[in-house]
Amino acid sequence: MIAQNIVSDEIPPLKTSDTGLKAIVWMEEFRVNHLPIVNNLEYLGLISEEDVYNLNSPESPIGNHELSILKPSVKFYQHIFDVLKIMTELNLTLIPVLNDRGEYLGAITQKELVQNIAKLSSVKDPGAVIILELNQNDYKLSEIAQIVESEGGKILNLYINNHDDSLKMDLTIKINKTDLSAINNAFIRYKYVIKALYHES
Repeated sequence: MIAQNIVSDEIPPLKTSDTGLKAIVWMEEFRVNHLPIVNNLEYLGLISEEDVYNLNSPESPIGNHELSILKPSVKFYQHIFDVLKIMTELNLTLIPVLNDRGEYLGAITQKELVQNIAKLSSVKDPGAVIILELNQNDYKLSEIAQIVESEGGKILNLYINNHDDSLKMDLTIKINKTDLSAINNAFIRYKYVIKALYHES
């Protein structure tokens, strides 16, 4: 899934002729803390709620003020994980999406991002979750998949979380079965450490 698939034009960009007061009204209306500033199709940067509150005269056009605005963006072909990384690192409530010429196409909001990552993560698909704790050197996806599949299951998704203070890792696996009893027993037979299990039975 790439940025182009989730870009939206629901939140209108500001122009330099718009006032700080208009920016605040739109931020409240669309429940965001940032808005892009665009003249024609040229993306000039993001203005934040804090930037607006720091304006001496918020009733005058934002183009009349010197703003220390950020200019983060993603290209339309970037993966959703790139979008997530940038938005998380910069603590953004939305991020502009640009085409190859650097022209503004629209924005991706936190809400749209979360909804699409949920789709990508098979969150809505029926199934259950098992978390294994193992050494990083012992991680063999082929063996783990073989154990799951030998008990009639399929891996829908998985995540790795490395421990900061050791060489251990947690492997979270979403499986298409709601009862993991047989898969749980199979992992125990293969001497895997089961840290947690979330299923219906």
